[in-house]
Amino acid sequence: MIDERTKRAILSLARIAIKEELASHKELNEDVLGRLLEMFPTLKEPGAAFVTIKERGSLRGCIGSLVAYRPLYEDVIQNAKAAAFSDPRFPPLSAEEFERITIEISLLTPPRPVEYKDREDLKNKIVPFRDGVVLEYNGKKATFLPQVWEELPDFDAFFAHLCMKAGLMPECLRLHPDISVYEVVSFSEEEI
Repeated sequence: MIDERTKRAILSLARIAIKEELASHKELNEDVLGRLLEMFPTLKEPGAAFVTIKERGSLRGCIGSLVAYRPLYEDVIQNAKAAAFSDPRFPPLSAEEFERITIEISLLTPPRPVEYKDREDLKNKIVPFRDGVVLEYNGKKATFLPQVWEELPDFDAFFAHLCMKAGLMPECLRLHPDISVYEVVSFSEEEI
């Protein structure tokens, strides 16, 4: 389990990464990162993180990695910048908006495939509010973090929206897409 100090360090890392991009001023230099990694060695381990940015409670950007393929600190930095400036659903974050945002980090467990026969079988194997879901079909792919269950607690609505996010028809479960699930440890600036 990740302790409160490490959570605060990860949130700070994400905020500084966005700030330095806005200011065109490098704060996360080798010395700063070196000291941070010395204090929090778990940040050097491979990790997969999603960075969610909200402005006054509304989604403002969300980008992440489903699989750990680089050190956690790098994943957080890159995904924070991507969520702020490269989420195709939003214009790049402005300096004015930066003062109003809150950041949430979700650290993911490795996705595991779900074998299922049909919609009913899948419904019995998915645990709402715990499972993040990855849906893949014919080269199209989308995911919803477990937090999305709070907005879409109904199984059918959750999957209809996930199908559409992947660029598929809302009833794409009839096509029997590949489904994987993962869990997250999530924390935000509002909580810490």
